[in-house]
Amino acid sequence: LCGSANGVAITANKHQGIRAGLCWENEVASLVRKHNNSNVLCIPARFVSEELAKEITTTFLNTEFEGGRHQNRVDKVSC
Repeated sequence: LCGSANGVAITANKHQGIRAGLCWENEVASLVRKHNNSNVLCIPARFVSEELAKEITTTFLNTEFEGGRHQNRVDKVSC
């Protein structure tokens, strides 16, 4: 959590093995897991209520990576 979550996402993604996703709604949280295999969740606290942040976190934690055609992209961006 940080104001816009951009800073934490940028900083986290500089580290090997980290795939941080910036999420402001449940659908985005689902997609960053399904399509990008994100393993770090970044939530913009200025723009997301506490209740929505909890929902986003639950969605993120309960969504699996789909692999398949998305795996090639994930492999290309891995440090």
